[in-house]
Amino acid sequence: MYNPKSTKAEEFISHQEVLNTIEYAEKNKNNKSLINEIIEKAKKKKGLSHQEASVLLACDDENLNKTIFELAKEIKEEYYGNRIVLFAPLYLSNYCINGCTYCPYHAKNKHIPRKKMTQEEIKNEVIALQDMGHKRLAIESGEDPVNNPIEYILESINTIYSIKHKNGAIRRVNVNIAATTVENYKKLHEAGIGTYILFQETYNKESYEKLHPTGPKHNYAYHTEAMDRAMQAGIDDVGIGVLFGLESYKYEFAAILMHAEHLEAVYGVGPHTISVPRIRKADDIDPNAFSNALDDEIFKKIVAIIRIAVPYTGMIISTRESKECRKDLLELGISQISGGSKTSVGGYYKPEKEDEDSSQFEVNDNRTLDEVVNWLMELDYLPSFCTACYGNHRTGERFMELCKDQQIHNFCHPNAIMTLKEYLVDYASYETQKTGDNLLLKEINKIQDETKKQIVLSNLEKIKNGERDFKF
Repeated sequence: MYNPKSTKAEEFISHQEVLNTIEYAEKNKNNKSLINEIIEKAKKKKGLSHQEASVLLACDDENLNKTIFELAKEIKEEYYGNRIVLFAPLYLSNYCINGCTYCPYHAKNKHIPRKKMTQEEIKNEVIALQDMGHKRLAIESGEDPVNNPIEYILESINTIYSIKHKNGAIRRVNVNIAATTVENYKKLHEAGIGTYILFQETYNKESYEKLHPTGPKHNYAYHTEAMDRAMQAGIDDVGIGVLFGLESYKYEFAAILMHAEHLEAVYGVGPHTISVPRIRKADDIDPNAFSNALDDEIFKKIVAIIRIAVPYTGMIISTRESKECRKDLLELGISQISGGSKTSVGGYYKPEKEDEDSSQFEVNDNRTLDEVVNWLMELDYLPSFCTACYGNHRTGERFMELCKDQQIHNFCHPNAIMTLKEYLVDYASYETQKTGDNLLLKEINKIQDETKKQIVLSNLEKIKNGERDFKF
């Protein structure tokens, strides 16, 4: 039985409810009256149910789909403006005891080099990331209680936060590690993490168990209920996601929205972020072996409708996607992207040799962070390195209240301006500095509150003179 208020995985992600939703959407994909009714509801910018969103996804009327895409762009602009948050992944270790059939870190892979960074190596990687201009990291690690115990993760977080190099500092460490206990989530919370991120991979239990034949990740309920344990431990910013290509996209789409509804129903706070990766080639993994691949057009529509259905949540796209695809997705709902990323254990400080490649997947956008920042600004986006909400304890329910009321813009926009100025002064190439200074003039003039504008202008001067980390 479907029950979003339940904390049991098979009740808040009810298989039968997903199937019923897909059937309902298919029956109504040409029901223009219903679709127009759902679009009118969506225009209120308060979100949609998983069933309503699935009807929009099934719709194959060209004119209605055009309306859906335009609405997604409008909602993206109202909630997030033209800001795009930048981050980088940092892989600590690829030792793993799971048997995931889509990931080259699976335990049976004897080909891939196994690596685990020492604290000194982590320090070197973080300095290299700081020297690129990054302020926000997402740390990644395989599941291995011997090689990657929670104590190693906590020590690594402490190391990352402790490093101050020149004007560099990592101000927010998001954590993407395997499902764990309430006790361990409490430890992560006490360590000062930002968002706890965990991808479901697939919400279809039967497929999930086949894709995870061995290892602790085989336990569907324990994995699916991870966000509940994280919330119970005090982590109020969580990020969910699926790996598109493993199961029917219609199934995953309905289920991930059901997961968002569950978190909202039980904890009053939906997901801080939703990630939408697609399966990619990596070492011994061939994406063509999976029959549920989706093309770019369907992928764009999924992003657009998630933006409409869950307008308050951040949406993340990684360097799995190409420059061209990322450009289209930015318009439709994406609010965070990685830049200058490495998906190997190490590689920022010292590039890996070809025969030592430990990448989790192939990167399709290999540009440097500076190139990505310049590209964003040329597209009239405002690159943001802001972590002020985390620093000012605007997380969880407090953040969502501001976001749902479309008030977060009053904080994020000036903070984005100031953190971009830091980047331009400390790290940008000459061309990027020129593009950025011109953009900042336009962005400053968008600030309607004269007092706030004068504070920003004053802080920009202070940044030029060496001061850092101003925030509203």
